Amino acid sequence: MSSVLDPAPAPAPGPRADGPGAGDGSAGRVESAERRRQRISTGALIALVGVLLLVSLGSTSGTARFALSNAFDEVQLPTVGLPGLPTVAVCAVVCLAAAAAFLSGRLRGRAPALAGTVAGLAVVLGFLTWAAAGRDLPFPVSNQLAGTLALATPLVFGALCGVLCERAGVVNVSIEGQFLSAAFAAAVVGSLTGSVPAAMLAAVLAGLAMAALLAVFSINYLVNQVVLGVVLNLLAVGITGFLFDQLVQPAADRYNSAPVLETLPIPVLSQIPFFGSVLFAQTVLAYLAAVSVLAVWLLLYRTTWGLRVRATGEHPEAVDTVGISVKTMRWSAVLVGGLFAGLGGSFFTLASTGSFSKEFTVGNGFIALAAVIMGRWRPVLATLMCLFFGFVTQMASQLQTLSTPMPSQFLLVLPYVATIIAVAGLVGRVRPPAADGVAYEK
Repeated sequence: MSSVLDPAPAPAPGPRADGPGAGDGSAGRVESAERRRQRISTGALIALVGVLLLVSLGSTSGTARFALSNAFDEVQLPTVGLPGLPTVAVCAVVCLAAAAAFLSGRLRGRAPALAGTVAGLAVVLGFLTWAAAGRDLPFPVSNQLAGTLALATPLVFGALCGVLCERAGVVNVSIEGQFLSAAFAAAVVGSLTGSVPAAMLAAVLAGLAMAALLAVFSINYLVNQVVLGVVLNLLAVGITGFLFDQLVQPAADRYNSAPVLETLPIPVLSQIPFFGSVLFAQTVLAYLAAVSVLAVWLLLYRTTWGLRVRATGEHPEAVDTVGISVKTMRWSAVLVGGLFAGLGGSFFTLASTGSFSKEFTVGNGFIALAAVIMGRWRPVLATLMCLFFGFVTQMASQLQTLSTPMPSQFLLVLPYVATIIAVAGLVGRVRPPAADGVAYEK
Protein backbone atom coordinates (compact mmCIF):
# COMPACT_ATOMS: atom_id res chain seq x y z
CA MET A 1 0.00 0.00 0.00
CA SER A 2 1.36 3.40 -0.97
CA SER A 3 1.36 6.32 1.40
CA VAL A 4 2.00 10.00 1.26
CA LEU A 5 5.54 9.28 2.43
CA ASP A 6 6.35 7.20 -0.63
CA PRO A 7 8.73 8.93 -3.00
CA ALA A 8 7.10 10.55 -6.02
CA PRO A 9 7.43 8.57 -9.18
CA ALA A 10 10.08 9.70 -11.61
CA PRO A 11 8.75 11.75 -14.51
CA ALA A 12 8.36 9.96 -17.78
CA PRO A 13 11.17 10.60 -20.19
CA GLY A 14 10.25 13.30 -22.70
CA PRO A 15 11.79 14.68 -25.81
CA ARG A 16 15.24 16.14 -25.37
CA ALA A 17 15.64 19.87 -25.50
CA ASP A 18 19.01 19.83 -27.22
CA GLY A 19 17.60 20.30 -30.72
CA PRO A 20 16.59 23.46 -32.51
CA GLY A 21 15.00 25.92 -30.17
CA ALA A 22 16.72 24.68 -27.01
CA GLY A 23 17.06 27.41 -24.46
CA ASP A 24 14.64 29.81 -26.19
CA GLY A 25 11.50 28.88 -24.31
CA SER A 26 10.47 26.21 -26.80
CA ALA A 27 12.55 23.41 -25.35
CA GLY A 28 10.94 20.07 -25.58
CA ARG A 29 8.60 20.97 -28.39
CA VAL A 30 8.23 18.36 -31.07
CA GLU A 31 7.25 19.57 -34.52
CA SER A 32 4.23 17.78 -35.89
CA ALA A 33 4.29 16.24 -39.35
CA GLU A 34 1.64 18.72 -40.48
CA ARG A 35 3.63 21.75 -39.36
CA ARG A 36 6.78 20.27 -40.89
CA ARG A 37 5.09 19.88 -44.24
CA GLN A 38 3.75 23.43 -44.11
CA ARG A 39 7.15 24.82 -43.12
CA ILE A 40 8.95 22.95 -45.88
CA SER A 41 6.37 23.86 -48.54
CA THR A 42 6.51 27.52 -47.51
CA GLY A 43 10.30 27.55 -47.57
CA ALA A 44 10.42 25.79 -50.93
CA LEU A 45 7.89 28.21 -52.44
CA ILE A 46 9.81 31.26 -51.21
CA ALA A 47 13.05 29.74 -52.50
CA LEU A 48 11.46 29.17 -55.91
CA VAL A 49 10.36 32.80 -56.10
CA GLY A 50 13.86 33.90 -55.05
CA VAL A 51 15.37 31.84 -57.85
CA LEU A 52 12.90 33.33 -60.34
CA LEU A 53 13.93 36.81 -59.24
CA LEU A 54 17.58 35.87 -59.81
CA VAL A 55 16.71 34.62 -63.29
CA SER A 56 14.85 37.86 -64.03
CA LEU A 57 18.04 39.84 -63.46
CA GLY A 58 18.99 39.08 -67.05
CA SER A 59 16.01 41.08 -68.32
CA THR A 60 16.19 43.92 -65.77
CA SER A 61 17.69 47.23 -66.81
CA GLY A 62 17.16 50.88 -66.09
CA THR A 63 15.35 52.55 -63.22
CA ALA A 64 11.97 51.56 -61.84
CA ARG A 65 9.82 54.59 -61.04
CA PHE A 66 6.92 54.53 -58.57
CA ALA A 67 4.41 57.40 -58.54
CA LEU A 68 3.02 58.12 -55.07
CA SER A 69 0.30 60.47 -56.36
CA ASN A 70 -2.11 60.33 -59.26
CA ALA A 71 -2.61 63.14 -61.74
CA PHE A 72 -5.68 64.55 -59.94
CA ASP A 73 -4.23 64.88 -56.43
CA GLU A 74 -3.89 68.44 -55.18
CA VAL A 75 -0.64 67.62 -53.42
CA GLN A 76 1.80 65.94 -55.79
CA LEU A 77 4.29 63.70 -54.00
CA PRO A 78 7.62 62.97 -55.66
CA THR A 79 8.08 59.95 -57.88
CA VAL A 80 10.46 57.44 -56.29
CA GLY A 81 13.09 55.84 -58.49
CA LEU A 82 14.84 52.58 -57.65
CA PRO A 83 17.75 51.06 -59.56
CA GLY A 84 16.30 48.00 -61.22
CA LEU A 85 19.15 45.48 -61.13
CA PRO A 86 20.37 46.04 -57.53
CA THR A 87 16.84 46.17 -56.11
CA VAL A 88 15.76 42.91 -57.72
CA ALA A 89 19.03 41.27 -56.63
CA VAL A 90 18.57 42.36 -53.01
CA CYS A 91 14.95 41.14 -53.01
CA ALA A 92 16.09 37.77 -54.39
CA VAL A 93 18.71 37.42 -51.66
CA VAL A 94 16.14 38.32 -48.98
CA CYS A 95 13.77 35.64 -50.31
CA LEU A 96 16.50 33.01 -50.36
CA ALA A 97 17.56 33.92 -46.82
CA ALA A 98 13.95 33.67 -45.58
CA ALA A 99 13.58 30.33 -47.38
CA ALA A 100 16.74 29.01 -45.73
CA ALA A 101 15.40 30.11 -42.33
CA PHE A 102 12.13 28.23 -42.94
CA LEU A 103 13.84 25.09 -44.20
CA SER A 104 16.27 25.05 -41.26
CA GLY A 105 13.39 24.71 -38.80
CA ARG A 106 14.93 27.12 -36.31
CA LEU A 107 12.24 29.80 -36.45
CA ARG A 108 10.21 29.94 -33.26
CA GLY A 109 7.42 32.06 -31.83
CA ARG A 110 6.54 34.95 -34.10
CA ALA A 111 9.68 34.58 -36.20
CA PRO A 112 7.96 32.53 -38.96
CA ALA A 113 5.27 35.19 -39.41
CA LEU A 114 7.92 37.93 -39.48
CA ALA A 115 10.08 36.02 -41.96
CA GLY A 116 7.04 35.34 -44.17
CA THR A 117 6.03 39.01 -44.11
CA VAL A 118 9.52 40.18 -45.04
CA ALA A 119 9.71 37.60 -47.82
CA GLY A 120 6.29 38.65 -49.12
CA LEU A 121 7.30 42.32 -49.22
CA ALA A 122 10.52 41.35 -50.99
CA VAL A 123 8.58 39.34 -53.58
CA VAL A 124 6.20 42.24 -54.30
CA LEU A 125 8.96 44.86 -54.46
CA GLY A 126 11.23 42.68 -56.57
CA PHE A 127 8.48 41.74 -59.02
CA LEU A 128 7.20 45.31 -59.41
CA THR A 129 10.73 46.64 -59.80
CA TRP A 130 11.43 44.12 -62.55
CA ALA A 131 8.15 44.96 -64.28
CA ALA A 132 8.58 48.76 -64.05
CA ALA A 133 12.32 49.02 -64.72
CA GLY A 134 13.07 50.92 -67.91
CA ARG A 135 9.40 51.67 -68.69
CA ASP A 136 8.16 55.01 -69.99
CA LEU A 137 5.42 55.30 -67.34
CA PRO A 138 5.87 55.00 -63.57
CA PHE A 139 3.99 52.40 -61.58
CA PRO A 140 1.04 54.18 -59.87
CA VAL A 141 1.24 53.16 -56.22
CA SER A 142 -1.76 55.17 -55.01
CA ASN A 143 -3.96 53.77 -57.79
CA GLN A 144 -2.75 50.29 -56.93
CA LEU A 145 -3.76 50.56 -53.29
CA ALA A 146 -7.06 52.33 -53.98
CA GLY A 147 -7.95 49.70 -56.58
CA THR A 148 -7.04 46.96 -54.13
CA LEU A 149 -9.59 48.22 -51.61
CA ALA A 150 -12.26 48.58 -54.29
CA LEU A 151 -11.73 45.08 -55.71
CA ALA A 152 -11.60 43.53 -52.24
CA THR A 153 -14.88 45.11 -51.11
CA PRO A 154 -17.31 42.47 -52.51
CA LEU A 155 -14.92 39.70 -51.51
CA VAL A 156 -14.94 40.92 -47.91
CA PHE A 157 -18.74 40.78 -47.81
CA GLY A 158 -18.70 37.28 -49.31
CA ALA A 159 -16.02 36.09 -46.92
CA LEU A 160 -17.98 37.39 -43.92
CA CYS A 161 -21.00 35.49 -45.23
CA GLY A 162 -18.94 32.31 -45.47
CA VAL A 163 -17.42 32.76 -42.01
CA LEU A 164 -20.82 33.17 -40.36
CA CYS A 165 -22.35 30.20 -42.14
CA GLU A 166 -19.48 27.80 -41.58
CA ARG A 167 -18.94 28.85 -37.98
CA ALA A 168 -22.49 27.63 -37.42
CA GLY A 169 -21.79 24.37 -39.25
CA VAL A 170 -23.30 25.15 -42.68
CA VAL A 171 -21.00 24.97 -45.70
CA ASN A 172 -21.91 27.81 -48.05
CA VAL A 173 -20.74 27.06 -51.58
CA SER A 174 -23.52 29.26 -52.96
CA ILE A 175 -21.88 32.64 -52.31
CA GLU A 176 -21.46 33.05 -56.06
CA GLY A 177 -25.18 32.52 -56.57
CA GLN A 178 -26.00 35.00 -53.82
CA PHE A 179 -23.73 37.56 -55.46
CA LEU A 180 -25.34 37.04 -58.85
CA SER A 181 -28.93 37.24 -57.57
CA ALA A 182 -28.18 40.37 -55.54
CA ALA A 183 -26.46 42.06 -58.48
CA PHE A 184 -29.46 41.37 -60.72
CA ALA A 185 -31.92 42.66 -58.13
CA ALA A 186 -29.86 45.81 -57.61
CA ALA A 187 -29.76 46.47 -61.36
CA VAL A 188 -33.51 46.08 -61.89
CA VAL A 189 -34.73 47.90 -58.79
CA GLY A 190 -32.09 50.60 -59.13
CA SER A 191 -33.15 51.17 -62.74
CA LEU A 192 -36.85 51.37 -61.86
CA THR A 193 -36.45 53.65 -58.85
CA GLY A 194 -33.27 55.55 -59.63
CA SER A 195 -32.40 55.15 -55.95
CA VAL A 196 -29.17 53.66 -54.64
CA PRO A 197 -30.65 52.80 -51.19
CA ALA A 198 -33.56 51.00 -52.86
CA ALA A 199 -31.17 49.06 -55.08
CA MET A 200 -29.05 48.06 -52.07
CA LEU A 201 -32.17 47.01 -50.15
CA ALA A 202 -33.29 44.85 -53.09
CA ALA A 203 -29.85 43.26 -53.23
CA VAL A 204 -29.97 42.46 -49.52
CA LEU A 205 -33.42 40.89 -49.89
CA ALA A 206 -32.17 38.78 -52.81
CA GLY A 207 -29.22 37.63 -50.72
CA LEU A 208 -31.55 36.77 -47.86
CA ALA A 209 -33.83 34.81 -50.20
CA MET A 210 -30.91 32.71 -51.46
CA ALA A 211 -29.73 32.23 -47.87
CA ALA A 212 -33.21 31.07 -46.86
CA LEU A 213 -33.13 28.45 -49.63
CA LEU A 214 -29.76 27.27 -48.37
CA ALA A 215 -31.05 27.11 -44.80
CA VAL A 216 -34.34 25.37 -45.44
CA PHE A 217 -32.85 22.57 -47.51
CA SER A 218 -29.62 22.07 -45.56
CA ILE A 219 -30.95 22.56 -42.02
CA ASN A 220 -34.57 21.43 -42.22
CA TYR A 221 -34.33 18.79 -44.94
CA LEU A 222 -30.70 17.73 -44.32
CA VAL A 223 -29.67 17.94 -47.97
CA ASN A 224 -25.93 17.55 -48.65
CA GLN A 225 -24.65 21.08 -48.26
CA VAL A 226 -21.95 21.03 -50.94
CA VAL A 227 -24.29 19.60 -53.58
CA LEU A 228 -26.99 22.06 -52.50
CA GLY A 229 -24.59 24.98 -52.90
CA VAL A 230 -23.73 23.92 -56.45
CA VAL A 231 -27.43 23.58 -57.28
CA LEU A 232 -28.19 27.04 -55.88
CA ASN A 233 -25.40 28.53 -57.98
CA LEU A 234 -26.86 26.92 -61.09
CA LEU A 235 -30.33 28.14 -60.07
CA ALA A 236 -29.07 31.71 -59.77
CA VAL A 237 -27.31 31.50 -63.14
CA GLY A 238 -30.42 30.09 -64.78
CA ILE A 239 -32.94 32.51 -63.29
CA THR A 240 -30.87 35.66 -63.81
CA GLY A 241 -29.91 34.56 -67.31
CA PHE A 242 -33.51 33.84 -68.29
CA LEU A 243 -34.85 37.10 -66.86
CA PHE A 244 -32.01 39.02 -68.46
CA ASP A 245 -32.77 37.61 -71.91
CA GLN A 246 -36.54 37.90 -71.62
CA LEU A 247 -36.99 41.10 -69.62
CA VAL A 248 -33.86 43.19 -69.10
CA GLN A 249 -32.02 43.06 -72.42
CA PRO A 250 -35.03 43.98 -74.63
CA ALA A 251 -35.68 47.07 -72.46
CA ALA A 252 -32.21 47.91 -71.18
CA ASP A 253 -32.95 51.64 -70.83
CA ARG A 254 -35.73 50.88 -68.37
CA TYR A 255 -34.46 47.80 -66.51
CA ASN A 256 -30.67 47.96 -66.80
CA SER A 257 -29.57 51.49 -66.08
CA ALA A 258 -29.15 51.70 -62.33
CA PRO A 259 -27.40 54.66 -60.68
CA VAL A 260 -23.71 54.31 -59.94
CA LEU A 261 -22.21 54.87 -56.52
CA GLU A 262 -19.99 57.91 -56.19
CA THR A 263 -16.98 58.17 -53.93
CA LEU A 264 -17.61 59.77 -50.55
CA PRO A 265 -14.48 61.64 -49.46
CA ILE A 266 -14.31 61.99 -45.69
CA PRO A 267 -13.68 65.65 -44.82
CA VAL A 268 -10.15 66.50 -43.69
CA LEU A 269 -9.00 62.86 -43.75
CA SER A 270 -9.34 62.62 -47.53
CA GLN A 271 -6.93 65.58 -47.86
CA ILE A 272 -4.05 63.68 -46.28
CA PRO A 273 -1.36 63.19 -48.94
CA PHE A 274 -1.23 59.66 -50.35
CA PHE A 275 -3.30 57.94 -47.62
CA GLY A 276 -6.26 60.28 -48.00
CA SER A 277 -7.11 59.32 -51.58
CA VAL A 278 -6.47 55.65 -50.85
CA LEU A 279 -8.34 55.10 -47.59
CA PHE A 280 -10.79 57.96 -47.22
CA ALA A 281 -12.15 58.51 -50.73
CA GLN A 282 -14.05 55.27 -51.29
CA THR A 283 -17.67 54.35 -51.94
CA VAL A 284 -20.18 53.77 -49.17
CA LEU A 285 -19.92 50.01 -49.73
CA ALA A 286 -16.18 50.10 -49.01
CA TYR A 287 -16.82 51.87 -45.71
CA LEU A 288 -19.61 49.40 -44.91
CA ALA A 289 -17.23 46.51 -45.59
CA ALA A 290 -14.70 47.88 -43.10
CA VAL A 291 -17.39 48.38 -40.47
CA SER A 292 -18.82 44.94 -41.18
CA VAL A 293 -15.52 43.22 -40.42
CA LEU A 294 -15.46 44.81 -36.99
CA ALA A 295 -19.15 44.06 -36.46
CA VAL A 296 -18.80 40.37 -37.35
CA TRP A 297 -15.73 40.04 -35.14
CA LEU A 298 -17.63 41.56 -32.22
CA LEU A 299 -20.66 39.37 -32.93
CA LEU A 300 -18.67 36.15 -33.01
CA TYR A 301 -16.26 36.78 -30.15
CA ARG A 302 -17.90 39.29 -27.84
CA THR A 303 -21.59 38.31 -27.71
CA THR A 304 -23.60 35.41 -26.35
CA TRP A 305 -25.05 34.85 -29.82
CA GLY A 306 -21.59 34.50 -31.28
CA LEU A 307 -20.55 32.04 -28.60
CA ARG A 308 -23.60 29.93 -29.33
CA VAL A 309 -22.96 30.06 -33.09
CA ARG A 310 -19.37 28.91 -32.66
CA ALA A 311 -20.46 26.18 -30.27
CA THR A 312 -23.06 25.03 -32.79
CA GLY A 313 -20.38 24.70 -35.43
CA GLU A 314 -18.11 22.73 -33.13
CA HIS A 315 -20.44 20.54 -31.07
CA PRO A 316 -24.18 20.83 -31.87
CA GLU A 317 -25.06 17.96 -29.53
CA ALA A 318 -23.70 19.91 -26.57
CA VAL A 319 -25.63 23.00 -27.64
CA ASP A 320 -28.84 20.98 -27.87
CA THR A 321 -28.18 19.42 -24.47
CA VAL A 322 -28.25 22.80 -22.72
CA GLY A 323 -31.57 23.72 -24.35
CA ILE A 324 -30.40 25.87 -27.27
CA SER A 325 -31.99 25.17 -30.63
CA VAL A 326 -29.37 24.13 -33.17
CA LYS A 327 -31.74 24.91 -36.04
CA THR A 328 -32.40 28.41 -34.73
CA MET A 329 -28.69 29.19 -34.38
CA ARG A 330 -27.87 27.87 -37.85
CA TRP A 331 -30.81 29.66 -39.44
CA SER A 332 -29.84 32.98 -37.84
CA ALA A 333 -26.18 32.68 -38.89
CA VAL A 334 -27.08 31.78 -42.48
CA LEU A 335 -29.56 34.65 -42.77
CA VAL A 336 -27.11 37.20 -41.36
CA GLY A 337 -24.55 35.86 -43.82
CA GLY A 338 -27.08 36.31 -46.63
CA LEU A 339 -27.39 39.98 -45.71
CA PHE A 340 -23.65 40.48 -46.22
CA ALA A 341 -23.67 38.49 -49.45
CA GLY A 342 -26.45 40.75 -50.75
CA LEU A 343 -24.37 43.85 -50.03
CA GLY A 344 -21.42 42.24 -51.81
CA GLY A 345 -23.55 41.43 -54.85
CA SER A 346 -24.82 45.00 -55.10
CA PHE A 347 -21.23 46.16 -55.54
CA PHE A 348 -20.90 44.55 -58.96
CA THR A 349 -23.79 46.63 -60.31
CA LEU A 350 -23.72 49.85 -58.32
CA ALA A 351 -19.96 50.40 -58.08
CA SER A 352 -19.14 49.80 -61.74
CA THR A 353 -21.36 50.58 -64.75
CA GLY A 354 -24.80 50.39 -63.14
CA SER A 355 -25.81 47.58 -65.47
CA PHE A 356 -26.07 43.81 -65.22
CA SER A 357 -24.77 41.17 -67.61
CA LYS A 358 -25.01 37.41 -67.43
CA GLU A 359 -22.59 35.70 -65.03
CA PHE A 360 -20.59 38.87 -64.55
CA THR A 361 -19.61 38.09 -60.98
CA VAL A 362 -16.94 35.92 -62.70
CA GLY A 363 -16.28 33.54 -59.84
CA ASN A 364 -15.76 36.10 -57.09
CA GLY A 365 -18.01 34.06 -54.79
CA PHE A 366 -15.61 31.13 -55.04
CA ILE A 367 -12.66 33.45 -54.37
CA ALA A 368 -14.47 34.65 -51.24
CA LEU A 369 -14.93 31.02 -50.20
CA ALA A 370 -11.20 30.44 -50.72
CA ALA A 371 -10.53 33.50 -48.55
CA VAL A 372 -12.62 31.93 -45.78
CA ILE A 373 -10.45 28.82 -45.85
CA MET A 374 -7.20 30.76 -46.19
CA GLY A 375 -8.31 32.96 -43.30
CA ARG A 376 -9.00 29.89 -41.11
CA TRP A 377 -12.68 30.82 -40.65
CA ARG A 378 -11.77 34.05 -38.86
CA PRO A 379 -13.24 37.36 -40.10
CA VAL A 380 -10.07 39.45 -39.85
CA LEU A 381 -7.76 36.89 -41.45
CA ALA A 382 -10.31 36.22 -44.19
CA THR A 383 -10.42 39.97 -44.88
CA LEU A 384 -6.64 40.03 -45.25
CA MET A 385 -6.89 37.23 -47.79
CA CYS A 386 -9.48 39.25 -49.72
CA LEU A 387 -7.09 42.19 -49.75
CA PHE A 388 -4.38 39.86 -51.07
CA PHE A 389 -6.54 38.79 -54.00
CA GLY A 390 -7.60 42.39 -54.66
CA PHE A 391 -3.97 43.49 -54.64
CA VAL A 392 -2.90 40.86 -57.16
CA THR A 393 -5.89 41.57 -59.41
CA GLN A 394 -5.23 45.31 -59.41
CA MET A 395 -1.51 44.72 -59.96
CA ALA A 396 -2.22 42.61 -63.04
CA SER A 397 -4.38 45.42 -64.41
CA GLN A 398 -1.73 48.06 -63.74
CA LEU A 399 1.05 46.00 -65.31
CA GLN A 400 -0.91 45.73 -68.55
CA THR A 401 -0.70 49.52 -68.93
CA LEU A 402 3.08 49.46 -68.44
CA SER A 403 3.70 47.11 -71.39
CA THR A 404 5.70 44.69 -69.28
CA PRO A 405 7.44 41.73 -70.98
CA MET A 406 5.01 39.36 -69.28
CA PRO A 407 2.33 37.97 -71.65
CA SER A 408 -1.08 39.57 -71.21
CA GLN A 409 -2.73 36.15 -71.02
CA PHE A 410 -0.68 35.30 -67.93
CA LEU A 411 -1.56 38.63 -66.34
CA LEU A 412 -5.24 37.76 -66.68
CA VAL A 413 -4.84 34.49 -64.79
CA LEU A 414 -2.25 35.82 -62.33
CA PRO A 415 -4.78 36.52 -59.50
CA TYR A 416 -6.17 32.99 -59.67
CA VAL A 417 -2.70 31.41 -59.89
CA ALA A 418 -1.62 33.44 -56.84
CA THR A 419 -4.70 32.30 -54.93
CA ILE A 420 -4.07 28.63 -55.74
CA ILE A 421 -0.41 28.95 -54.70
CA ALA A 422 -1.39 30.67 -51.46
CA VAL A 423 -3.95 28.00 -50.59
CA ALA A 424 -1.74 25.05 -51.52
CA GLY A 425 1.70 26.28 -50.52
CA LEU A 426 1.40 28.87 -47.77
CA VAL A 427 -1.73 28.14 -45.78
CA GLY A 428 -1.14 24.43 -45.36
CA ARG A 429 -3.67 22.15 -43.77
CA VAL A 430 -6.35 23.94 -41.76
CA ARG A 431 -9.02 22.61 -39.44
CA PRO A 432 -12.57 23.79 -40.11
CA PRO A 433 -15.23 23.82 -37.38
CA ALA A 434 -15.75 20.22 -36.28
CA ALA A 435 -19.42 20.10 -37.33
CA ASP A 436 -18.98 22.12 -40.52
CA GLY A 437 -21.11 20.49 -43.21
CA VAL A 438 -22.52 17.90 -40.81
CA ALA A 439 -26.31 17.81 -40.77
CA TYR A 440 -27.81 17.69 -37.29
CA GLU A 441 -30.94 15.70 -36.58
CA LYS A 442 -32.32 15.73 -33.06
